[in-house]
Amino acid sequence: MDKLFCRTQKVREMEFIPVNEPLLNGNEKKYLNECIDTGWISSEGPFVKRLEEGMAAYVGRKYASAVCNGTAALDLAVEALGLQPGDEVVMPAFTIISCVLCLVRRGIKPVLVDADANTWNMDVNQIESKITPKTRAIMVVHIYGLPVDMDAVMQIAENHGLMVIEDAAEAHGLAYRGKKCGSFGDISIMSFYPNKHVTTGEGGMVLTDDAGLAERCDSFKNLCHKQGYRFVHEELGFNYRMSNIQAAVGVAQLEKIEEHLARKREIGHFYQQAFRENTRFQKPLEATEYANNIYWVFGLVMRPEDKKSAREIMAELADQGIGCRPFFYPMHLQPALQKLGLFAGEHYPVAEWLYDKGFYIPSGLALTDEQMEYIAKKVNELGEK
Repeated sequence: MDKLFCRTQKVREMEFIPVNEPLLNGNEKKYLNECIDTGWISSEGPFVKRLEEGMAAYVGRKYASAVCNGTAALDLAVEALGLQPGDEVVMPAFTIISCVLCLVRRGIKPVLVDADANTWNMDVNQIESKITPKTRAIMVVHIYGLPVDMDAVMQIAENHGLMVIEDAAEAHGLAYRGKKCGSFGDISIMSFYPNKHVTTGEGGMVLTDDAGLAERCDSFKNLCHKQGYRFVHEELGFNYRMSNIQAAVGVAQLEKIEEHLARKREIGHFYQQAFRENTRFQKPLEATEYANNIYWVFGLVMRPEDKKSAREIMAELADQGIGCRPFFYPMHLQPALQKLGLFAGEHYPVAEWLYDKGFYIPSGLALTDEQMEYIAKKVNELGEK
């Protein structure tokens, strides 16, 4: 243990350690300069198509449409599938609010499923009980480095004639039984926010194997210009295009995705070993029967009976120069959604526990070994209290 933390004093003198810092050490500058030199900075530049084709090939999809962010990708997915007001979509209670926004703004009813206490993903055993004659789709969201049990989801969807929306925003490179996340269901989405394994600063993507859905996504993201008649619009679309500058960064990032995944696993394995005797916190599962954790983030969850909240622990770590981030606030507790009359009287105990007691520590690609050692030492000191 002394060897593990021999450089702690050096790290203590460093600046605040952010929860995430992207790594931009590939061809990002080269490709950005190419954008500037050629004048192709808008969505019509060649890097957009390169990123779309590259990511589609990487995950095993036929079509991809790059957009300005992951939330926009969800909007397009719902629009392309033709979901209507009054339809119902079964989705996790423990996720980011973007997953609900794309539904409620169209008058679609989100129907929530609690989280699994071990994987932190949606509990697939609860899905079938939430299906009604109005259910049209299941939205799965892969959380924090492990995938949803997709075999179970796809079987339920087939049994009930439902569509599947796969949110793989956090799952670049994650495999379920050897098949890449982002390739499941009728349509899938990704985010390229700076904390993702592939970033474009801000950005997202919709992926599908259905040519008709792909065409609708491409049209709706670009204001639905009528084919052959620019500025004539028979449907109301969005301006969700990704710029060539964003895509240039993404292409460079995608070139190094395997290196990024390897580094994430190194960080995850280091923390697993460093916290092996720490009984205060539940650590992420290293693997399930169907997937190995890619450690998109490294989360820690306290026991329900712990007297402190995650926010209190995060504040203590912040005093030590360590940035953390809380787990997702459950959808049924969101004030904005409660004002809309959603989820009245609903209770999802696992999602509530994860938010109250869960947080994640720095694990960005630019994290140094010295920083990891310092973070582990300070977290273990909390485990001794």
